[in-house]
Amino acid sequence: MTDMSKSRFASRSQGRRLPGYFELIEDELRRRGGGGGGAAKRPSSAKAVPRAGKHPGAASAFSRASGNNAVVVKVLSYGAGAASARNVLAYQSKEEKAHDQDGREVTDLRDAVRSWEREFGNRKGSQDILRLTYELENANRDDIARGLASLAEDGFRQSGDTDRTYAFSVSEGVKGGTRLQFALVIAHEKKDRSDRSSANRVPAEIGDVRAIDDRLDRALRDTGTTPVSRYPAEFSSGPKGLTATLHAMQRAGAEVTLSTKARIEERPGRSGRYELGEVRREVTTRDHKVLTAEGRTVGVLMQTRQSRDFMHLLLSGPANVDRGQFILAGRDFLREQFAGHRYAYAVHNRHDPDKHPHLHVIVALRDSNGKTLNPNIRDFTEWRVRFAEKARDRGIPIDRQKRIERAGPPPVKRWEWEMFRRMGATAPGNVVDKVMARVRDTPTAPKRQDARIRLEQSRRSVGRVIEMLEKIAKDRSAPSTARDLGHDLSVGLRREYQRLETAVQEGRDPIREKGEEHMLRSTPISAAQARAAKETLANTALSVAAKIANPSDRLIFEQATKIIGKVVGLQLDSRVAKNRDRAEAGKDKRASDSLETKSSTGRDHVAEQGVVNKSSSNRAVDQSRIARSNAEHDSSEKRPDRQRNQQRDREIPKSIKLRPPQEKDRDRGR
Repeated sequence: MTDMSKSRFASRSQGRRLPGYFELIEDELRRRGGGGGGAAKRPSSAKAVPRAGKHPGAASAFSRASGNNAVVVKVLSYGAGAASARNVLAYQSKEEKAHDQDGREVTDLRDAVRSWEREFGNRKGSQDILRLTYELENANRDDIARGLASLAEDGFRQSGDTDRTYAFSVSEGVKGGTRLQFALVIAHEKKDRSDRSSANRVPAEIGDVRAIDDRLDRALRDTGTTPVSRYPAEFSSGPKGLTATLHAMQRAGAEVTLSTKARIEERPGRSGRYELGEVRREVTTRDHKVLTAEGRTVGVLMQTRQSRDFMHLLLSGPANVDRGQFILAGRDFLREQFAGHRYAYAVHNRHDPDKHPHLHVIVALRDSNGKTLNPNIRDFTEWRVRFAEKARDRGIPIDRQKRIERAGPPPVKRWEWEMFRRMGATAPGNVVDKVMARVRDTPTAPKRQDARIRLEQSRRSVGRVIEMLEKIAKDRSAPSTARDLGHDLSVGLRREYQRLETAVQEGRDPIREKGEEHMLRSTPISAAQARAAKETLANTALSVAAKIANPSDRLIFEQATKIIGKVVGLQLDSRVAKNRDRAEAGKDKRASDSLETKSSTGRDHVAEQGVVNKSSSNRAVDQSRIARSNAEHDSSEKRPDRQRNQQRDREIPKSIKLRPPQEKDRDRGR
C-alpha cells in the first residue's frame, strides 16, 4: 500500500487520481493475502514499524500477562438542567441506592433533583439564535420576504456572510400595524457533521446585534417597508432553543418561513447525511410538526456552545477484583479529586462475578466557590493516575496507561471515518494516520515521556526477574530442584519476551499473541524438595526487592515475582503428586515378566511372543494364568531338552544397547 503521508502531496503534482476509501481497503486485503490475487509483497514505501525499544507493547506485555487491567476513568456525557440530572440520577439508582459527597444515601429522587436544580440557578445560555421583533407600517409579506432574501444574498453581519439560516413570520401588530418576528442563527453552522471549526460564529455582543439590525432595517426600507419600532433583542441556546423560537413565531396561526442551506442528503441503502447545500431552500408552514423536524435538521449542523452543569463520570475495574476494596478506592478518589463539588455515585455489578464492577458518578462542574471545572485531556490523564494510585493502595493492581499509549491502534471517531471516506488521501495527516492504523491494525508508538518511563521500568523489571532466576540456577548451595527451575524459567521467560518484541517489530499486537509452551522438568520430587525450592525462590525475591529503591520499580518487580511464584507452585505440586502416585503404584506392583517393557517396540515383541502380562487386574485372567502355570510346573520334568533350550534362549536379550565412549573427542584429531 502506498504511503499516505507521501501520496497526499505527490498525487497533486503528478495529476493522478486520488485513491478512494474502498480501494484502500481492497488494497489492504490484497496485501494481507485475503484478495483474489493472493498475498502481495509488502512495498518498500510503507511506513517502517517502530522498534520495540520505543513501543509500549513490550512495556505492557508483562503487566498484561499478570492480569492487570488498564484503569478506566472516562466521561460518558455532559448535561444541563434538572431534566438531564434526573435522568442520570435515575440511571444510577437502577441497581442500588446512590451516595452523595457526604456519604449519605440518596433515598428520595425528587428531593435530590430539586437540590441539584438549585446548583444550576446561575447558568447562562450559549446565545446561538438571535430574535428581533419589529412593528412595521405599510408592510406586505411578499415585500418582506423579498427584502430578507436580498439581505441573505448580501450577508447578515457583513458582506459575504450568506450561509446563515433565518426564519420570519408576519402577524397582526399593535394599533392595526404589522409585527415582524425575525430569527437568525448566529452560531457557526457546520458544512457537515465532521466540521469542527467555529470561525463563522457571530458573538452575541451589542455591537454585532446593532450591525445586524442596521443591515436588516436598510433591506426593509429598500422594499418600501418602514420599521416603526423594535423590541429588545432576545437570545436562545442550542437546537432546542431554535425549535422553541420557531414555535413561538408560529403562535396565533401565523405562517413561519424558514430559509436554510441545511439539508439531508438521501443515500440509497444507507442513512441520510446532514450537510450544507449550495442552494437555499425555503419552507413556509403553520404545521407544528414540520417546524419541529426542520428545526432538528438545522440544529444538527449548529455548533452550539451550550454551558454544561454536570458531567456523568465512569470508574470501572476488572471483573476479578475485590469489589469492596474497589468501591472504597473509588470513594477515596472522588473525595480527594472533587473536594468542594457536589457529586453522587452508585455501584453497578457489585454482586455479579462475571461482569466488571463500575461506579456511575454525577459531578457538578461548579464548586462551592463558583469556580467551574472544564476538564481536558490532561485532566483525564491525571484522574487515571490518581485513581490507579488509590486502587493500588487498596491492593488492586491496575495499570495506569492511557489507551492511546497501549499496543493497539488508536480509536477512530465517526467524523474521522467520514472525512477519510470523502477526502481520501487529501484528508489531514493525523486523520489519515489514525484511519490507516485502524485498517492495518498497527500498534501505536508512545508519544509521551511517561510512556517511555513505564517502558524502561517494565524492561528493568523483566531483566531483574531473569537475573534472579539465573542466579538461583548458578548457585551451588541452592537445592537442586530450585536450580533446575531457575534455569528452565529464565530460558522460557527470555524466549517469550524476545518473541513479544519480535511481534512488535513486525507490527503485530503482542496482546493477541498466543503464548508458547516451554520445557519444564517433570521428574517426580518429594514434598520436602518442593518446600525447599519454594523457600529459596521466595527468599531470593525478597532480598532482590529490598535492594530496589524506586517504589514503582519495586511494585512491578513484586507483581512479576508473584506470577513466577504461582507458576513454580503449580509445577512443584504436579511433580510432588506424580511422585506420590508412583509410590502408591509401586506398593501394588507385582513381579513382571522379563520381557515386560515400557517401550512400544518391547510391547510389540511381547505380543508376538504371546507372553501374558502378569500385572492384570482381571481376576478371571489371573486364575487361568495361575492354573496354567501350575500345570506347566507339574509337567516340567517331562519336558524335552530341546524345549528347555528354546525357553532359555527366549530369556536371553535380543539386543544390547552400547554406551557411547566417555571421551568422544579423544581420537577426532587423527
